[in-house]
Amino acid sequence: MKTNISSYNWVIRPRPNPQAHLRLFCFPYAGGSSFIYRTWPDSLPTSVEVCAVELPGRGKQIMLPPYSRMEQLVDAIAEGLSSLIATVIHPYLDQPFAFFGHSMGGLVSFELARLLRKKYDISPVHLFISGRRPPHISDPKPPIHNLPEPNFIEEIRHFNGTPPAVLENAELMELFVPVLRADFAVLETYIYHPEPLLDCPITVFGGLQDARVDCDLLQAWQEHTNADFNLHILPGDHFFLHSAQSLLLEQLAKYLPH
Repeated sequence: MKTNISSYNWVIRPRPNPQAHLRLFCFPYAGGSSFIYRTWPDSLPTSVEVCAVELPGRGKQIMLPPYSRMEQLVDAIAEGLSSLIATVIHPYLDQPFAFFGHSMGGLVSFELARLLRKKYDISPVHLFISGRRPPHISDPKPPIHNLPEPNFIEEIRHFNGTPPAVLENAELMELFVPVLRADFAVLETYIYHPEPLLDCPITVFGGLQDARVDCDLLQAWQEHTNADFNLHILPGDHFFLHSAQSLLLEQLAKYLPH
């Protein structure tokens, strides 16, 4: 599948900030959209511009088909962002930038950092990973993206990230299930290929009650950088970025320019 990258904008800026010294690109979890990060500028330094990445199939891009393979998705994001380097209106990569990704977004941001380095010789100044196992350790749980719909929806219910009102709304789920299936396919068909370590610092966040990603898994992200590594464990389950958002942003802000 090939999306026409020039036909839409990959980036949603909740609060445009042309005076910012750094852009923080934020990547959503499976099924999530840029809406997750709409309030983040309220709690981060004014020197930082939050740039939420909008993936196809959701938000303002709801009419575009979602990607179901990591390589295709990351290639498309890289092309979409790098094609804006020289533009006057939205020059996203013309100054220092950092990545933040939660769960699926963490893996996407990691692979995007590696691709930008290899293809364009540019890198984020910091990589923030949240609630995601490291790429070199595969998930022992069986894949769910190809399950029959009732079973798939039941598995999604166990993740505790989709409101019951959405799960029980047939019309909403008709729109939501294809996006979720595609996102889980991105994760469950992913194959890690070793490359040179990243030169940027990696800071990892985890939830104390996250049964899917424990502290040992989070610590293993240290194996992917030549630079500084930091790990912060916050209260909450896999979706601690919502329940402990203020604590998360307080810690994240310490690594960003003021």
